[in-house]
Amino acid sequence: MAIIETEAALHEAHRDNHTHRDVNGGWLRPAVFGAMDGLVSNLALMTGVAGGAVSHRTVVITGLAGLAAGAFSMAAGEYTSVASQRELVEAELEVERRELRKHPQDEERELAELYEARGVDRALAGEVARQLSRDPEQALEIHAREELGIDPGDLPSPVVAAVSSFGAFALGALLPVLPYLLGATTLWPALLLAFVGLFGCGAVVARVTARSWWFSGLRQLALGAAAAGVTYALGGLFGTAVG
Repeated sequence: MAIIETEAALHEAHRDNHTHRDVNGGWLRPAVFGAMDGLVSNLALMTGVAGGAVSHRTVVITGLAGLAAGAFSMAAGEYTSVASQRELVEAELEVERRELRKHPQDEERELAELYEARGVDRALAGEVARQLSRDPEQALEIHAREELGIDPGDLPSPVVAAVSSFGAFALGALLPVLPYLLGATTLWPALLLAFVGLFGCGAVVARVTARSWWFSGLRQLALGAAAAGVTYALGGLFGTAVG
């Protein structure tokens, strides 16, 4: 009895701990990319304008315009990209669906050969393929996973990608503008808040990757600071040349 209870406990622990995060939901990449892009691009844009020795009002208007334009551009780009990818996958699924209708035996044999190539005995592979091919939709799902490497029931959503990208970009782009909206008249508070945001974004990304939080945070901070420094220098150069 003790052995049975121990095995049950181990099974329960395995079931609870052996879980994976959603890596194909269509929201993580656009959200992370949107926040990073919003913060870095708007910070660089504002520092570039500030480098031209313009008024703080001009810097604020530039930051707000960059926020709006970038958020809408990111959302439109993500929607088009994910929708196109999804349409391509659906077209390939339709090709596979037609093949299953027109040549069911050939498709069943193909599935059996695939399992056999992975080490399953020929007789067992043929029986598994036969049973799995009874349901056309189940057969389509299996062929899609084995041949195309996709799950037909877990395709990324263009709307989710667009909304995630829009919101994340707007949030990231707001950080360097926020000090000005709260009354700041110089660039330093905006830089400080943006640098904190850059480090924080990098650290958050580390929660869903294998990198340490400090490495990811410092890497993103260095990249953002470099972009801001270069654009500030270019802004000063262009401001002098135009002036």
